[in-house]
Amino acid sequence: MSNLIISEDYSALLADLKARVSSSRLKATKAVNKELLVLYHHIGSEILTRQKQNEWGSKIIDRLSADLLKAFPEMKGFSIRNLKYMRRFAQEYENSKFVQEVLAQLTWYHHITLLEKIPDQEIRIFYIENAIKYGWSRNVMVMQIETELHKRQSKAISNFNQKLELSQSDLANQTLKDPYILRTSNPPCQFK
Repeated sequence: MSNLIISEDYSALLADLKARVSSSRLKATKAVNKELLVLYHHIGSEILTRQKQNEWGSKIIDRLSADLLKAFPEMKGFSIRNLKYMRRFAQEYENSKFVQEVLAQLTWYHHITLLEKIPDQEIRIFYIENAIKYGWSRNVMVMQIETELHKRQSKAISNFNQKLELSQSDLANQTLKDPYILRTSNPPCQFK
């Protein structure tokens, strides 16, 4: 009988510890991601500032890349291309508080994708907010960009919010927005 009690107690302990390890790993990953994005924003801001103040050309990025790679050979983020992304990232998002509080919730690869695919900052922010809200992977975000979610987001007209419970109305509205389920060019859906 005592083995069963120990066994149940051990199972509870193991489940608790596994949950704690997973939670700690996630927090650590988020903290590292935030610091990386803040660093990249700082590097990009410094490049922009120095290029303006000292009238440095784009070749300074080549030199910085070589010198940073030499100083930190174990790091992969200092390629010429990535330094150019850092500069653009800082140029597009001048507010470092916004970078720390909002943008740092997404990975650098999300941001590179957004910078490459969406020139309009307002539309980019729409995708940033939704990627954070819904926890989109980069690939899901790309699919949403390619299917132009920002254009069809408010086009689905329905009375779901008035006729269904909140959780059901949200699901119904999201279903209408999914291009693989229903096209928004269909007539408005109404419940009676």
